[in-house]
Amino acid sequence: MAKAFAIVTPGGNHIHVEGMSDYRPIAAFSFLGRFRVVDFALSNLSNSGIDRIQVYVSQNPRSLAEHLGTGRIYNINSKRGKLQLLFNQDSNINEIYNTDISAYYQNIGIIERMHQPYVIITPGYMVFKQDYEKLLQQHIESGADVTLLYHKTPNAKFKFLGCETLNLNRQKGVKSIDRNIGNVADRNIFMDTFVMSKDLLVELIRKAMKTASSYRLVDILNIENETLDIRGIRHDGYFAVINDLKSYFNSNMELLDEEASASLFTDDWPIYTRTTDSCPVHYFEGAQVRNSMVANGCLIEGSVENSIIGRGVEIRKGAVVKDCIILGHSIIDKDVHLERQVVDKWAQVSKTKELISTGEKPGYVRREDIL
Repeated sequence: MAKAFAIVTPGGNHIHVEGMSDYRPIAAFSFLGRFRVVDFALSNLSNSGIDRIQVYVSQNPRSLAEHLGTGRIYNINSKRGKLQLLFNQDSNINEIYNTDISAYYQNIGIIERMHQPYVIITPGYMVFKQDYEKLLQQHIESGADVTLLYHKTPNAKFKFLGCETLNLNRQKGVKSIDRNIGNVADRNIFMDTFVMSKDLLVELIRKAMKTASSYRLVDILNIENETLDIRGIRHDGYFAVINDLKSYFNSNMELLDEEASASLFTDDWPIYTRTTDSCPVHYFEGAQVRNSMVANGCLIEGSVENSIIGRGVEIRKGAVVKDCIILGHSIIDKDVHLERQVVDKWAQVSKTKELISTGEKPGYVRREDIL
């Protein structure tokens, strides 16, 4: 395999999940009750034999740093591999300055010192499975300057809003990169995954900084499209983007479907995460659980339906939890009725006996809050 290092990017300044982003980056969000969103990107890289990885983070880095540790949980070889958590200073002047290019430029010395000739950039706020060894070989064999990964969807009017899309010619050459505003159903959704040489990345970073301080990597690629050979490669399988509370909620709920889950989780492609030693779930007499994922350490006395329950959650007698995501160590007290809610960590719902959201947007209970 040709040698490549990887960059896991946190996403652009246009991505914010209401409430949850106040406490941690999207990469550190709990997913399916036991994973973090970043686990999928890092597991893809580790399974592909890439063990020199840079993870970028700006705001609220503590939870992500604690979860990643040294990278041993991702089966990264401690002698030749390395997982680096790299920080960039957010601008307090205007959010427009907080771009991926700005983050790379603040750490450009580290990028330039990497010995691997190729770089794979992948997002920390998307969930999918991808063999990067295969993708890198396809990139090299094509002779392209840049390869971009995309996912074809017929539902772009309703899903992946705000994401970039690729306009391709018949040879899968990228003509332009545009924003999905929901006006066309069939779209090639760009998965924020780039493959190129390290030297070209450094050149593009420097060009972008000289052109406009607000530029992102996709912006400079759009400008350089006339001189660079940029190709698209299609991704098949499960794909989710987490860029707001609704998409976070929906992506978790989609994976309660057995067919969708089977396309993401396979025996030959493990998804690594940090494990905790705790007791199995205790289901008390009278508890009812249907079509749900319940993590270890939970105490279930009430009713749970079509929901995802994180570690150490208590759902007490008479409580009804339907179509909800309950993050770790929260308490749903006696006779509380919740529907379509995201309850953040260490929250307690006890005095408010009913929280029901019926619209497109789920409700949100703040971290460590008492209702």
